[in-house]
Amino acid sequence: MAKTFQEIMADARKEIPEVTAQQVNDLLTNNGKGHVLLDVREKDEWREGHLEGALSLPRGFLEIKVETAVPEKNTPIIAYCAGGTRSLLAGKILKEMGYQNVTSMSGGYAAWKNAGYKWVQDFQYTPEQLVRYSRHFLLPEVGEEGQAKLLGAKILMVGAGGLGSPAAYYLAAAGVGTLGIIDNDVVDISNLQRQILHANDRVGTPKVESAKKTLEGLNPDVKVIPYQAKLTSENIMEILKDYDFVVDGCDNFPTRYLVNDACVLMGKPNVHGSIFQFEGQATVFYPGKGPCYRCLYPEPPPAEMAPSCAEAGVLGVLPGLIGVIEALEAIKLILDKGDSLIGRLLCFNTLTMEINTLNLRRDPKCPMCGDNPTIKELIDYEEFCSLRH
Repeated sequence: MAKTFQEIMADARKEIPEVTAQQVNDLLTNNGKGHVLLDVREKDEWREGHLEGALSLPRGFLEIKVETAVPEKNTPIIAYCAGGTRSLLAGKILKEMGYQNVTSMSGGYAAWKNAGYKWVQDFQYTPEQLVRYSRHFLLPEVGEEGQAKLLGAKILMVGAGGLGSPAAYYLAAAGVGTLGIIDNDVVDISNLQRQILHANDRVGTPKVESAKKTLEGLNPDVKVIPYQAKLTSENIMEILKDYDFVVDGCDNFPTRYLVNDACVLMGKPNVHGSIFQFEGQATVFYPGKGPCYRCLYPEPPPAEMAPSCAEAGVLGVLPGLIGVIEALEAIKLILDKGDSLIGRLLCFNTLTMEINTLNLRRDPKCPMCGDNPTIKELIDYEEFCSLRH
């Protein structure tokens, strides 16, 4: 027999206990750590404000997603909505699904807010951003909270060439809010086989200017700060202080050691990539959590053993593969999700399609990050790498 809305609500009240905003506040203040606050309002309501620590699960997705979000069906759940109606109906559904300890907050969020209890407001997205990052919002590991972290992140890109191009491109697309890019080179037509930030009509243009134009054209949310300069021991500390960490896409050993040592001294992560002909490597050097570059390479190889791309050649797609891995590792660091390449070296052979991951260990005798470091300040890296003429 069909029921009216009033009859449905009356049945829900018989099955689902209601608690007041004050009771919820008292519970959370005293010992509410084991409870799940379930906000069943729509996302636009959630963005305007919500209880701190609440789980957003709009009523329309409740049955589909709740068993993933709250797998244990004996978990105490306090559901709330705007005024207490939808949360009662949600509670009834949850009970039918096997959740045994469900209550509904009477008066909902309006009662909570009117009582003067603490509420929080998340990052306020523009209508365009809600569309642009919609696919990220669907991922539980990212969501609106994670996207806000990406928009607030500041990354220094070392190099706007083969590795820096794909890394910066995907970081900008993902919405990393600030990208500093340092490179003292200009676009050459030979770059265009692999350096996707640049274009034919920009040959002769500084790479950082070309990169800025491409990245801001891709995503206007991203602030690109160009540094048309060579990274040196005189300027790196001043530049790096404004950034969360480095994505290293340089192509020479003096800069790799320089970036490593500066990151260790400042305690900042260094997402590292390198390429040679058909093979590439990627890892993350994180001071205090794993080895540094000097643990892996205590001394640079002789110059004749490490020819540049201009001397040895490089498959155009290779830096794209490694640069995207660097971007991925950077995003994982920002979100604090997944298993990072800290302490692991990923090796990619494009000819055989073999991907190997080697475990790396911190060297307790490392002069930079060891137990008794002997390097306390930046040195002359060109001299160290025997490249000074």
